[in-house]
Amino acid sequence: MGQSRIIGIVLIVVGAIVLYFGYNASQSITEQLSETLTGRFTDETMLYFIVGAILVVVGLIFTVRR
Repeated sequence: MGQSRIIGIVLIVVGAIVLYFGYNASQSITEQLSETLTGRFTDETMLYFIVGAILVVVGLIFTVRR
């Protein structure tokens, strides 16, 4: 297994963890109230989702690329 593939797997795992933290943050009472009043998540929660998704995508690219 190449170094690129190992880095890709690590990035996927870290991205999934960050997405999990984002999901947990989005389920809190204050986040639900904020979303109800403003129609969107807070910046911190959106940052979790964006960074997590980017890490997963980059990890997939590293894993699939030769």
